[in-house]
Amino acid sequence: MSEARRETLTENATEPFRMFLPHAREAVHIGIDDAPWVPGDGVALQLLQVDLNQGLWILRTRFAPGKEVETHYHTGPVFAVTQSGRWYYREYPNQVNTAGSYLFEPAHSVHTLIVPEDNSEDTEVWFAIYGANVNLDAAGAVTGILDAQSILAAYRDGCAKLGESSDHVIVIGE
Repeated sequence: MSEARRETLTENATEPFRMFLPHAREAVHIGIDDAPWVPGDGVALQLLQVDLNQGLWILRTRFAPGKEVETHYHTGPVFAVTQSGRWYYREYPNQVNTAGSYLFEPAHSVHTLIVPEDNSEDTEVWFAIYGANVNLDAAGAVTGILDAQSILAAYRDGCAKLGESSDHVIVIGE
């Protein structure tokens, strides 16, 4: 390899990979404070990525102490990492998620998320969700559905109401 080529490779360490993977794109970074938090009723959302082709939505969620999320299930798997606080499912009260906990939910697992009232801080959880979130009432009737398309629209609307940009969201398939 020529000295000029070696210097070019040293200056741009990704160059050798681009020779073999010309279709490769650069990684996309979202800083912890780059995305606005959109508040709701005891819940705030920070949407990070939506893949409309796969029905995938990735977000961070903050739950206030005492928050209970409506009973629901997901049509696809869910992956969750608790970053702070604690929470559990009414249906599994002995499985308490705390900072650093990982949770896998198989599709169609019915559950009710509860944040204990005595939490001293908000509970923050990172979720990767495939498919739709289907909310249920006490009789098991569907009361609402949230999916990648609708969470993206709601987040954009929430950002606009706050006067914030939602341009940081990585959107695939739009």
